Amino acid sequence: HQTGIVANLLDGDFLADRPNQKWAGDISSIWTAEGWLYLAVVIDLFSRRVIGWDVSDRMKKDLAIRALDMAVRLRDPAPGCFFHSDRGSHYGSHDFQKKLLAHGLLASMSGKGNCFDNAAVETFFKSLKAERLWRQNWSTRREATV
Repeated sequence: HQTGIVANLLDGDFLADRPNQKWAGDISSIWTAEGWLYLAVVIDLFSRRVIGWDVSDRMKKDLAIRALDMAVRLRDPAPGCFFHSDRGSHYGSHDFQKKLLAHGLLASMSGKGNCFDNAAVETFFKSLKAERLWRQNWSTRREATV
């Protein structure tokens, strides 16, 4: 058991019977003339809607925490809601894991080297990039955010 790594509790089951039963999160990057802009999202696997998000010029744990905080403020999930992510250091950080515990969320992480274990969020990013971001040029990170 590596530090910050938790079991894959969802085990590929991305279907949910009701809202706030299973959430998933990830971070992706968007190129601008100023450099990379990082987008963290939290998706409710019942509706496949983004319920929390944040952007930053740095991919740090605070980015993932702010997206999670937004989702918790919006949805106020009951204890026992799953939060699934990849094994990124931001999700495995002590601060992020402590935040999950404080909100009663059950941590679940993708299996080692298995890109399909977070397919729901990867699919969202693929659609976002194909429909809204590809072939776009932004001068600034702020321009890409709005």
